[in-house]
Amino acid sequence: MVGITETVLRDGHQSLIATRMRTRDMLPAAERLDAIGYRSLEVWGGATFDVCLRYLHEDPWERLRQLKKAMPRTPLQMLLRGQNLVGYRHYPDDVVRPFVAESARQGIDVFRVFDALNDPRNMAVALDAVKRAGARAQATICYTSSPVHTLEAFVALGRTLAEMGADELCVKDMGGFLPPHEGAELVRALVRNVGLPVVVHTHSSSGMSAMTCLAVVDAGAAAIDTALSPFAGGASQPPTEAMVGALRGSAADPKLDLAALAELSEHFRTVLDRYRPLLDLRSLQTDPGILTHQIPGGMLSNLLSQLREQEALGRLTEVVQEVPRVRADLGFPPLVTPTSQIVGVQAVINVLVGSRYREITREVRDYVRGLYGAAPGPIDPALLRRVTQESPAIVGRPADLLAPEFEKMLAEVRGFVPGADEAEALSYALFPAVFRSYRESVDRGLTPDVLTTVALGVVGALRAPRPTRPLASTVPRGGAWAEAGRASLGSRRRWIDAHHARAGR
Repeated sequence: MVGITETVLRDGHQSLIATRMRTRDMLPAAERLDAIGYRSLEVWGGATFDVCLRYLHEDPWERLRQLKKAMPRTPLQMLLRGQNLVGYRHYPDDVVRPFVAESARQGIDVFRVFDALNDPRNMAVALDAVKRAGARAQATICYTSSPVHTLEAFVALGRTLAEMGADELCVKDMGGFLPPHEGAELVRALVRNVGLPVVVHTHSSSGMSAMTCLAVVDAGAAAIDTALSPFAGGASQPPTEAMVGALRGSAADPKLDLAALAELSEHFRTVLDRYRPLLDLRSLQTDPGILTHQIPGGMLSNLLSQLREQEALGRLTEVVQEVPRVRADLGFPPLVTPTSQIVGVQAVINVLVGSRYREITREVRDYVRGLYGAAPGPIDPALLRRVTQESPAIVGRPADLLAPEFEKMLAEVRGFVPGADEAEALSYALFPAVFRSYRESVDRGLTPDVLTTVALGVVGALRAPRPTRPLASTVPRGGAWAEAGRASLGSRRRWIDAHHARAGR
């Protein structure tokens, strides 16, 4: 029997409506979700923490507490970006450890820990903290295709993660380009050579995900990720009901009640209707092009937004062609937060300037120097030489360079929230400016209901047909990392224009 991890409360709405589902829309379905018999319910992590504070003005810790209280029987799961936690930079160990411990204390049972570069050093402290907290450590292999990402390399990584204490492995296909036969081969190899249960996470972007899920189940996967149908398909996961129906009567039958799933889907269909102004049609469309350029749906949305703000949408094809070249120059990193943004912004700059690496972003310089971890493959020698001539590459684990922060952050937050507990201190440590703004809005009485009404009204107005150029680019989509990419490009606009002016003389 294969297990089902339900993603409707996290990745389902993160993929389709930019993580904007509110806690109040989750709780009415919680008791029924808890009764289904899922292997786990993904409810937290990823972008949810950031978006709760930044856009929804909700306390993410309160959401977790409420969901745990409402769903005590089913293990609750979160996505943790290794040393990045739920943020966009490496945090020191004295922030990583208490964050994991507090998350487990407040309700997380399964931690899916990944690193964008598949660098085990960036997962080690988080995995150790999960084990110390008594939770289940699901160590992740980010799947991608390149000359250096071979079956043997993935199996070797799986063995390393097992030696680090992982309870199970997850194959994370963040772009939806894992072919069925390769998925089956990878699962068989991991089960045979590592000996841990293997869970498979994919996205429906390319149209292959349902086929891949069936293939990996047949190959011995312990579980697959799915989303209830209103929040399934496209950039999200394959639909739970369809996968349960397809497996019914087989040796892997998850034995979930289709009628109960259909009833839950009706609830979330009503929820989706309320958020429809946030639903981008592109996120629901199948894009087989991802099989060649490997650009995940969320990254493509960011590229579109960045080009729109630079008034250069017509150059999307050039950027899509440049992304794999930049990725190759950087040693073939998987395109997942934060490497997707690092590669994407550099590709846009290369195209808009008309000269490759005429300007190198700070993030690419840090990446080349090893501040994000070890590149999977060799970095382009000319690029490596140019960057390291200015600042040498580091040796060792990037987080070893970070000074402790938690006590300092705790003192700071108690300066404006005198009774702040450890959870609030952690929120501030992860997102200082965002948390301060959130607390100010709470003090001013800006409730989530008021903010939701205003936000949906603004988005609906911006997306209404207009005779002039659409203003949809002003709608906040994604989290701080996407905004940072757009701001990075915006700050370079004058430089790009000046470059073209000189070239035209």
